[in-house]
Amino acid sequence: MKRRSLLPVLLAFFCTLFVTIGCAQDTADAPTDTDTAGEAVEFINETPIVMGYSSWAGWWPWAIAEQEGLFDANGVNVELIWFDGYLESMQALASGQLDANCQTLNDTISFAGEAVNGEVAVAVNDNSAGNDKVIVSAEIETVADLVGASVALEEGVVGDFLLTLALEEAGQSRDDVNIENLETGAAAAAFAAGQADAFAGWVPFWETALTREGSKELTSSADFPGAIPDLLVVTQTLIDEQPEVVQALVNTWFDILTFIDENQERAYEIMADRASVDAADFEKYLEGTRFFTLEENLEAFSPGDSMVHMPYAAEEMANFMVEVGFIPEAPDLEAVLDDQFVTAYAEANA
Repeated sequence: MKRRSLLPVLLAFFCTLFVTIGCAQDTADAPTDTDTAGEAVEFINETPIVMGYSSWAGWWPWAIAEQEGLFDANGVNVELIWFDGYLESMQALASGQLDANCQTLNDTISFAGEAVNGEVAVAVNDNSAGNDKVIVSAEIETVADLVGASVALEEGVVGDFLLTLALEEAGQSRDDVNIENLETGAAAAAFAAGQADAFAGWVPFWETALTREGSKELTSSADFPGAIPDLLVVTQTLIDEQPEVVQALVNTWFDILTFIDENQERAYEIMADRASVDAADFEKYLEGTRFFTLEENLEAFSPGDSMVHMPYAAEEMANFMVEVGFIPEAPDLEAVLDDQFVTAYAEANA
């Protein structure tokens, strides 16, 4: 499988335009450096860093940091940019238009080799435990039945990776299916309208897919434990030039988890609003997402011989992606993972 070219000139232009306009609008609407009580906020970075996120249950919590002043509480000046398309957010990070982004381990490996400022995972937000799914039409009963079928998905991202894992486990390959390459929301809608035999993607998009009569789940990330960790990824440039900012972002993430534990109703309200889903039905979207504790973060970054350990998982993923053609060669995997900020947080809170 050949991944689309990472940085075609036209796409890079539009990424730049999108983020520039987005930042300009956000800056114009943003409050000055005072918190909601009117007290001055002392930022460690005068110029805001630009951080992207998109529609995944493990990343919706970043909206809490924005709305509840948790970035400010950690002294970090952040412009948080929402991307309707996950692939667009990854392209923006790789092309240098973002300082940080939320993305999976396999997608970070896929883009790291060509990223202009480098890409480094500094914290694990969650592990997908069923929220990534392959949804199929009524007549498809097994993965083998996908041979010759059309699958609507966003090519080269996590749904594609899950589909390929399932096909490989069943003794098939991605070449055995017909890929209909669409943005994930459009792919779900196309499947729901009967324009494809299957759909691969994440929550909440598979809810749309399941509106098709007779449709059902064929497989999910629950069948591949550890295969899809979801991460906070920053540029190597940001680590080199402003490590204190990276530390503040990691600290903010753990503050978000504390806020969720202590203010669940408010937290769910914010996340449901960001995800554009009914708050009454929100909890089911979290069922397939396992937020990582500090201890689980430390374990994930440590060496080991299973997918629980990201150094091992990264090597397995990179080898797999090279073999099936996701990437031409593996990037420097040691450079892709950096546990210093999670470790520092653990030591400071021991």
